[in-house]
Amino acid sequence: MNHQYQWCRNQVLNTIASIIFYTSIPMPYVENLKFDEVARFAPAIGLIIGGILGLFDIVANFLGIPVFTRGVLVVASWIAITGGLHLDGAMDTADGLAVMDKERRLEVMSDSATGAFGAMTAIVLVLLKTAALIDIQENRWLILMAACGWGRWGQILAIARYDYLKPTGKGAFHKQAIRSYKDVVPSLILLLSLSGLTLLLDRHYLLLAIAITLVGSTLAFLTGAWFNHKLGGHTGDTYGAVVEWTEAFFLCAMTMI
Repeated sequence: MNHQYQWCRNQVLNTIASIIFYTSIPMPYVENLKFDEVARFAPAIGLIIGGILGLFDIVANFLGIPVFTRGVLVVASWIAITGGLHLDGAMDTADGLAVMDKERRLEVMSDSATGAFGAMTAIVLVLLKTAALIDIQENRWLILMAACGWGRWGQILAIARYDYLKPTGKGAFHKQAIRSYKDVVPSLILLLSLSGLTLLLDRHYLLLAIAITLVGSTLAFLTGAWFNHKLGGHTGDTYGAVVEWTEAFFLCAMTMI
């Protein structure tokens, strides 16, 4: 009984730590929180974020807010809830990749100043997400949850598969939490359960359930692989870039389903 209590307590504390680390959602003060395993919970936090956005979208629709305005408000809320954490990583990654000298890329990515390519990347990501949400008419809450979940699964997949390029950094400790593919499986099962939920809601959604799983997992794999190909590994910034681009491309793909 004590062992089960301790396990449940650790899971609750790790969830709280993950919400604090990955979002700007206000949380009660808890002493002695540990953040060394937050990466394991990233996809679950993504589902929470997507659920909040989906609920916000449903309420906005009930209030009669037009779909274009709703799309803008959802994306703005998306950035606010995450504190721009992953968007900042995508911007820094873009600035680094814009440098032709490969030896200087990590140095440029570490610079807190935003360059032209970083700014353009932010604009493109916001436009892609907003445009896709305008075109998606049904099951928006489900698709938002899936986008946030698979985007973060792509992050932990990249952590497990590829080398970390810096001896230290804001993403270095994630490598200690995600040591092998075994650490990726629990969150994969969680995301597959989301597709299962789709079928429980309506058996006619078989195509949607399959599409969410195939598109989400494929994009999560490809985005991480692409950044690894360009840089020879990953950093905390590229982890954020994987999340953002997987989310954006996932939403765009869902407009065709």
